[in-house]
Parts: sequence; structure tokens; C-alpha cells
Amino acid sequence: MEFISYQNDTIASAFSCVSVFGCLVTGFIFGIFIFYRDTPIVKANNRNLSYLLLVSIILSFLSVFLFLGRPNDVTCRLRETSFGIFFSVAVSSLLAKTVMVCVAFKSTKPGSPWRKGLSVKLPYTIVSLCSSFQALICIIWLSISPPFQDLDTDSYPGKIIIQCNEGSDIWFYSMLGYLGLLAAVSLVLAFMVRTLPDSFNEAKYITFSMLVFCSVWISMIPAYLSTRGKNMVAVEIFAVMASSAGLLGCVFFPKCFIILFRSEMNRKADLLGKRKN
Repeated sequence: MEFISYQNDTIASAFSCVSVFGCLVTGFIFGIFIFYRDTPIVKANNRNLSYLLLVSIILSFLSVFLFLGRPNDVTCRLRETSFGIFFSVAVSSLLAKTVMVCVAFKSTKPGSPWRKGLSVKLPYTIVSLCSSFQALICIIWLSISPPFQDLDTDSYPGKIIIQCNEGSDIWFYSMLGYLGLLAAVSLVLAFMVRTLPDSFNEAKYITFSMLVFCSVWISMIPAYLSTRGKNMVAVEIFAVMASSAGLLGCVFFPKCFIILFRSEMNRKADLLGKRKN
């Protein structure tokens, strides 16, 4: 019997430790953002979206545990759909942040029609629509042909690989494709607005995070398709953790550095002064 076991595989312990460490770091950053919630750098680009993004990253790290241990029908159905929904919430939050940067800059001109786009409901509408469509794909997938536990006796002689069968490859790749579409749109839009003259413009950090995210998943696909057994699961776990760490590091580490070590840059007077310059 072959699967990633907590008892016999060191890699399971390593993945567990990294996942827990990622959750602790994300929770620590979450605490920093709550404690300094009234400072300009946290309030910029909608702090509630930052909270939502941090929660989705924590859930993405926790979804790693669905890939560990002996798979069954329940974990097989949860593992693929959970990371798809969690990452769609994270990427759509970054997309909403980027859209707000663009709208805020466009609305500075007198009589600009973009002022109507500064509604508080706009970012939440973007997140709700984008993540709901991914949830709809997963619901249809689970209704028509859900993943299930499968026993592979043909790949390696003398081994029975206990693995998850996606059920329907069409819906599995539809879920991944939609996630890739969200990431591509976020990357292109963030790249276009990264140089806007706005202090605390997150677009350049979102660009880096989306580059990391897309690079990880693009490189994961050929490795995923060319492996079998627990190595295939390990590749997917690594992609989940690497992309979560990329989002966390690129978006939040620069802000935390300013909050903790460069507090003189986290003042409204400096913010307004830089905009004027």
C-alpha cells in the first residue's frame, strides 16, 4: 500500500511542520494588521480585503492536511475543491485591490465618472462574483462526477497506490483553468497600474505575488502529470504551500517591515506629501 503516511513518511511530518509554521506566520501578520488597523498603510487599499486575504491564506495552508494520510472519498472531494475555492478568494481579493487602486487614481480628476466606482460595495462585489463562480464549478463537479478513492495496481508492480481519482477531468481542469484566468487577469491589471503615482500603491507587490503564483502552478502542471503515487500528491502539496507563501511574502512582508521598523513612513502627512510630489 502506498500513500503519504504520517507514520512511515518523513515528508508528511515536513509538510505538516511547514503548514503549521505558515499558519502561525500568517496569524502573526494578521495580529499586526489588527493592532495597527488605524494606520495609513493598513487602511490603504481596503483593510477588510487584507483581512480576507490573510484568512484565505491560512485556510490554504490548512488545506495541506487534506492531502496527507490515507485518502478516502470525503478527503478526495474536499482536497481539490477546498484549495480551488480558497485560492479563488485570495486571487479575487488581490484583483479587487488592484481595481480599487486604478479607480482611486482615475477618480482624482474633476468630474471624473470613475468617482461612482469608489463605492464601498465594489471590492466586495468583485470578490463575491469571482469566488462564487469558482464555488459553482465545484458544486457542479461534485454533483456530476465527484472525486473518489481509487486503487492503482498497474503503475508499479507489487504496489497498490491508494490515490484520489478526480472523477471528471473536464471539471477538474475547469477549476484550475478558472483559477489561472483569475491570476492572469490580476497579473495583467496589476502590471498596468504598478507605476501609478500613489503612495502605498500595492499594485507592484501584487504583480510580484501573481508572478510567483503563476510560475509555481505553471511549473507544477508538467511535474504533476509526469509523476504517480505519493510523489504526485507531494508535488501538489508543494505547489499549494509555495503559492500561499508567495502571496503572503510579496503582499504583506513589505507592509510589516514599514509598520515595525520604518514607522516614520506610516504617517498620513507623509502619505499626502508623497502624493503631492
